[in-house]
Amino acid sequence: MGTRLTLFRLESRPEASKAMVYLSPLIAVGMTIITAMVMFALLGVDPVDAIATFFIEPISTLDGVTELCVKATPLILIGVGLAIGFQANVWNIGAEGQLIMGALAGGGLALAFYDQGSILLVPAMLICGTLGGLAWAAIPAWLKTRFNTNEILTSLMLTYVGLLVLSYLVHGPWKDPEGMNFPESRMFHDSALLPVLIEETRLNVGWLLALLAVAAGWVLISRHIIGFQIKVIGIAPLAGTFAGFKEKKLIWVTLLISGGCAGLAGVIELSGAIGQIVPAISPGYGFTAIIVAFLGRLHPAGVFFAGLLMALTYLGGDSAQITMNLPNAVTGVFQGMLLFFLLASDVLIRYRVRVGRRNIHTRLSE
Repeated sequence: MGTRLTLFRLESRPEASKAMVYLSPLIAVGMTIITAMVMFALLGVDPVDAIATFFIEPISTLDGVTELCVKATPLILIGVGLAIGFQANVWNIGAEGQLIMGALAGGGLALAFYDQGSILLVPAMLICGTLGGLAWAAIPAWLKTRFNTNEILTSLMLTYVGLLVLSYLVHGPWKDPEGMNFPESRMFHDSALLPVLIEETRLNVGWLLALLAVAAGWVLISRHIIGFQIKVIGIAPLAGTFAGFKEKKLIWVTLLISGGCAGLAGVIELSGAIGQIVPAISPGYGFTAIIVAFLGRLHPAGVFFAGLLMALTYLGGDSAQITMNLPNAVTGVFQGMLLFFLLASDVLIRYRVRVGRRNIHTRLSE
């Protein structure tokens, strides 16, 4: 007797699907929400209430919307920088360390002038923070161009060096002498804090800088010769070399841009949201921004919307922890599922799913 078995198989497309490039993130978001609802149901929580608490409640008020922008600011800044590098196949995984070193460079300047007020202090801090992240990214750039060292490993390992430097400073020379032995610095002077855009909220001019970074990133990638070279080197390195594009130069440019953006995000986080140097400056923005870059299709405009979505997962995790007594780790679960489904959906860019049936003949013996 015969049995008809339904088979699913992946079939290679003649060329990459442009539609799936943009549909893939939407599919990933939808699958993440569906899987999350199943997860909440297994935990004994109403799935609809949980999703509403996670995605709607945090932005139901003006304060929630402004807080979303505050959370999204570092993600967008870092995501734009990483997206530019990833397009050139330059894999900077150490944005978290560059954020920390940028924060220390700008925060150190604030501590040096903690009892003095000046309108030039904030601009100087922003410049120092950018240079701090840029200098930290220059290390893997030099190692890559000089010794062909894998920038994934060097940039990632430097993150932990940055964490150790931060820990040393807040437990040692930069610890507040009047802070009852807590590992944190003095509070910054008012002149070292970013101006607030909306009164009685934490939304500051860092948000405007993030929007400026999106616009600048779009101009660089879409309208500048450097952006054209970055895309060519990323897609066809041999063609770029044949055209006279200098790969080592582009490695320096992309790593310095991503490092500078991360350093700027770090000093904005300090002088905008925190107001002092603490042992945990970032909840992992440098790593989350990697998801932001890929979810945004490595395009500055896409990074903007992806940054808002990932920022919402942070706010939603806090809201779910408070109102539904769910563990704060649910934020990481959401982000992990989103990355997983994004990578899975990206397979459909070059492959299509085919459904077929096959007859299987079996013998029955008495």
